[in-house]
Amino acid sequence: MSGLGRSRFLQVLTDAAIVALSWFLAFELRFDHGLPVYYDTLFRRTILLVVVIKTAVFLLFGFHRRWWRYVSVHDMWSAARGVIVASLVADVTVYFASPVHNVRLPRSIAVTDLLLTLALVAGARLLARTVMERPRNGVVARGKEVIVVGAGDAGRLIVQEMQRSRMLAYTPIGFVDDDERKRNTRILGVRVLGTMAELPRIVREFKPDEVLIAIPSASGETRRMVVEAAQAAHVPVKTLPGLYELIAGDLDLAGQIRPVTVEDVLGREQVEVDFEHVAGYLKGQTVLVTGAGGSIGSELCRQIARVGPQRLILVDNAETALFDIERELVDERDFTPAVPKLLDVRDRSALRREVFEKYHPTVVFHAAAYKHVPLMETHPLQSVRNNVVGTRSVAELSAEFEVERFVLISTDKAVNPKTVMGQSKALCEWIVESFGHRRDVPTRFVAVRFGNVLNSSGSVIPTFRRQIERGGPVTVTHPEMTRFFMTIPEAVSLVVQAGAIGGRGQIFVLDMGEPVRIVDLATNMVRLSGHVPRLPGEDATAADDIRVVFTGSRPGEKIHEELWSDDEAVGETEHPKIKRLSRPPVDEAWLTQQLLELEALAAEGDTLEVVAKLGAIVREPVRESPGGEVPRTDASVEPSVQRRQQ
Repeated sequence: MSGLGRSRFLQVLTDAAIVALSWFLAFELRFDHGLPVYYDTLFRRTILLVVVIKTAVFLLFGFHRRWWRYVSVHDMWSAARGVIVASLVADVTVYFASPVHNVRLPRSIAVTDLLLTLALVAGARLLARTVMERPRNGVVARGKEVIVVGAGDAGRLIVQEMQRSRMLAYTPIGFVDDDERKRNTRILGVRVLGTMAELPRIVREFKPDEVLIAIPSASGETRRMVVEAAQAAHVPVKTLPGLYELIAGDLDLAGQIRPVTVEDVLGREQVEVDFEHVAGYLKGQTVLVTGAGGSIGSELCRQIARVGPQRLILVDNAETALFDIERELVDERDFTPAVPKLLDVRDRSALRREVFEKYHPTVVFHAAAYKHVPLMETHPLQSVRNNVVGTRSVAELSAEFEVERFVLISTDKAVNPKTVMGQSKALCEWIVESFGHRRDVPTRFVAVRFGNVLNSSGSVIPTFRRQIERGGPVTVTHPEMTRFFMTIPEAVSLVVQAGAIGGRGQIFVLDMGEPVRIVDLATNMVRLSGHVPRLPGEDATAADDIRVVFTGSRPGEKIHEELWSDDEAVGETEHPKIKRLSRPPVDEAWLTQQLLELEALAAEGDTLEVVAKLGAIVREPVRESPGGEVPRTDASVEPSVQRRQQ
């Protein structure tokens, strides 16, 4: 018999013994001067029947499936219902089918038996839990002394696990909670020391080894307050994820407790999407992800694989990145329908032959793009070829092969773009909008606009982290520069949601709240690493200071990014944090002509002409008029292109 089976057998056996003992005591208490002969006969002839009936009812109520070590209030109510039903069934059976002629079961015995059974069943479970959680050698899990911020459900759960698990090696010495009613009360024997506002004093007075944030719904501002209070006393801070993650992780709290990250202190709540619900349209489909080895593309592949597509085609031109995500899906996640394709999205014939003709994808997520602004400023030809030509190739093939849904990954830098990368992504959005408004194309084309994605490859977070590890300085371009930030899971949720709700030719954007100052992001990262940030003009205060220096804005770089432009109407969707943008579509014939000319310049390798042409297209787009007529003049064509056409 396995350990689990033996444990359940012992639980059933204990419950049977409790039933027998309660039945015996009910008779003894009713007749404290000795059982009359006929009631003694009734007792002896019914005890086995009562044990069988009640034990069977207990099994039906699932008593054996509840581990006594983790018995809860909910389990107690369930046990009470089971005991009441079992007692009623047993008492009615004995009363109407009495094995002793003309002797009925007294009601007083039935009531006493019910109360005794209920008390002993509950008591046995509480006793078992108490014994299993008893302190060892007077001290539980002696190790780091920790103050727990939050005396709610999560706080109680983590303290309870600390008290019964030596593996965590934590000793809770106090709670901090803003509920004044809890002040100086004890929860699981641990005192509530005060409120959040008193945390600086509490940390100085009690000198814990760590502070643990156990408030799953805490805002970034709250977490930042805790971090600042703790680090002022040079005490490290850790945090718990949400309760649902703890439960899903089988209470592996040793692995769930982690250091506070910059994502935790961004100052806004992360946007939650019911992924399993919105991603249902991917189940059983053939899904293509371009740029599958990138930060967004690889996370898309991980999340899509959870839904159960029939096939997931991974396209990337980076060999190592493609190999890594394919091996992760197959080896670590046991997702065998992953098909890696080492292809360049600019290679239209290879895409047609190796992907669309062979697999006929039904959903396309186009994440392949060059995104690093400074690098694209010095490589405009590659930006146009990869971003514009690549997007046009994938979009045209998707329309030709009648893909059901096409989702483009765009960026807030496509709004009023000032850089080559932003201008190229603006053209990508126009391409998607143009295909989305074509009546002869059944594919639902949509685009999703991101802010900066935290911890994506090449983002500011890894850069700051490397600079901090080297001891600084941390370089920020401008003291007032702000950006919108989102996490990779948020980005992927937005992409998948857009594919679910998107209409034809629409653009979606996440309402990311207030933008974050880059210098605040940098100083928060320095603090979280255990150092003291020192801004220009500030005097050194400690040996572990890390300087923050301003290097000046780069060419074309905006101080403040925008999520939408003035000519875009913002509408609501079924998700309160996802906005739908609409604007007059760019004229299809004009856009096609401009793209052909731009691609010709890129093919010739004329960098200056490409930059000029790209800027001219984005500055003066020709959009469809309400009547459908679009004015055209030779001025819409660059002089250099006119000369080539002549």
